[in-house]
Amino acid sequence: MDSILNTIKMTPLFNGLEKEHLNKIASIAHRRSCKKGELIFSEGDPGSGFYVVEHGTVKIFKSSFGGKEQILHIYGPGKPFGEVPVFTGKNFPASAIAVTSAGLIFFPRKDFISLITENPSLSLNMLAVLSMRLHQFTVMVENLALKEVPARLASYLLVLTKEQSSTEQVTLPVSKNQLAGLLGTTPETISRVFAKFSTDQMVEVDRNVITITDIDQLNDAAQQ
Repeated sequence: MDSILNTIKMTPLFNGLEKEHLNKIASIAHRRSCKKGELIFSEGDPGSGFYVVEHGTVKIFKSSFGGKEQILHIYGPGKPFGEVPVFTGKNFPASAIAVTSAGLIFFPRKDFISLITENPSLSLNMLAVLSMRLHQFTVMVENLALKEVPARLASYLLVLTKEQSSTEQVTLPVSKNQLAGLLGTTPETISRVFAKFSTDQMVEVDRNVITITDIDQLNDAAQQ
């Protein structure tokens, strides 16, 4: 219970809530452990509740009839996912899978809706998170449709600087293969673009740690 409460406190979804409300939220939560590669839910499954990542990494994706996969989001500790059906009462609009072994906290929809009814500030927090998600999704669609791969990668690195609160160094939360899927390209292209960014002294790459040596140039690359 205490460790679940600690995770809830770190989740932006529950920012600003009083201890009494946090305790109520923790009381309806259930833990779930997932192995690497384990499916959490599939697109079309009933939206019975939503999750928060306690540790590990989770991938949200959609698959075409031809088997092509488009990664929509990749989430780490403290990030909620699967929230949309909480409000709509419909099925999950995408699938989720554990990229690494992961610990999740599950919140049943019925119990959570009861808490929202009692505490309107919680619904405002959820709306803020969903609004941010909509903005991120809009940016992703714009990047895939209108920008070349270097601009997509530069934009993604800039998003990481905000998420990780650092303009000097960021850590890729996924492998380059998964990053390629997220940006709609191939691992080979991602490697070539990183090499070009390094040659241009824009970044320095040490496995999954990216040191940003010229933030202005990275901003310019993201706009091209």
